[in-house]
Amino acid sequence: MFFDDAAERLGGDALDGIAVIRILREAESRDEPVKDLCKRNSISEQTFYRWRNKFGGMDVADARRLKELESENDRLKRLITEQMLVIDGLKEVSRKK
Repeated sequence: MFFDDAAERLGGDALDGIAVIRILREAESRDEPVKDLCKRNSISEQTFYRWRNKFGGMDVADARRLKELESENDRLKRLITEQMLVIDGLKEVSRKK
């Protein structure tokens, strides 16, 4: 199956995104109530709707790219925080002179 092959290629982290997309596609293609789909996949309805809002309409490549962008965003936020601390330290040193 496509998702199994993609999971092997993308690694463990991508498996979650692939599983989410599989569940969302399953919901689109069946006439099964969301409640039953969620129960069968051991997720809450709230989780399903959160996933649908975030990942709805995405394919595996889109989900992978989103995850990469979120990781880069987190890294840049940490970098900004570190730079702000350095700037504050330099300001403190310059005030003491």
